[in-house]
Amino acid sequence: MTSPNRAIILAAGQGKRLLPLTEARPKCLIELSGRTLLAWQLLRLQAAGVQEAVIVTGFRADAVEAEVAALDLKMPVRLVFNPFYTVSDNTASCWIVRQEFDREVMILNGDTLFGPGVAETLLGAPPADITVTIDRKPAYDADDMKVLTENGRLKAIGKTIEAYDAESIGFLRFSKAGAAKFIAGVERVLQTPEGLRRWYLSVIDELARSGVDVKVVSVEGLDWGEMDFPQDVENLTRLSGPWGDPSVA
Repeated sequence: MTSPNRAIILAAGQGKRLLPLTEARPKCLIELSGRTLLAWQLLRLQAAGVQEAVIVTGFRADAVEAEVAALDLKMPVRLVFNPFYTVSDNTASCWIVRQEFDREVMILNGDTLFGPGVAETLLGAPPADITVTIDRKPAYDADDMKVLTENGRLKAIGKTIEAYDAESIGFLRFSKAGAAKFIAGVERVLQTPEGLRRWYLSVIDELARSGVDVKVVSVEGLDWGEMDFPQDVENLTRLSGPWGDPSVA
């Protein structure tokens, strides 16, 4: 398995739990230690050797486009607009860019901040149809995307699963075959009555339970965090403060 040369960032949502910070900008454009969350993501992906990024936009897509243009990246970045972002969850964003899953690819939540070594750990993980990046900690809260693992494999994933021993950080890698299985699962889910309200990780859960080769790779000890609530802005600013310039890392 070669390294994916494309990363897909799901950044269509507004982030209403962060209001008023997200009244006029999506949460991926909140500034942390002098850079937006999106800028940190793109610079980290570029530094890890990813060759191109595709961003699924929705709320204030124009602001995201302006931010990408201002970054002057060496890595090409394409934006794809999800017109259904106000009435759907991120499974629909995956469907909007389903044609981008024609190769080995990575997918990243638009609210996941990650520091040095995280992307490299995922890229260097052993071959699998799907690889889910996880972390482990002493306790988990209701908003964590919990994961149950067994011998390096993912057995279940979801916020309400009863048995778990880790959490997903919202960063995945697919082989070409795994990407095809994922998109087939996305299309199946979107044909159900509740499909538009489903998280894409619920598709990963179904695939793992059906026997698809879904493995995990841990980034225990490395820096990362999610942007969901106002307190997260302070925490992630403190986390990213010492990182320096990813473009020269």
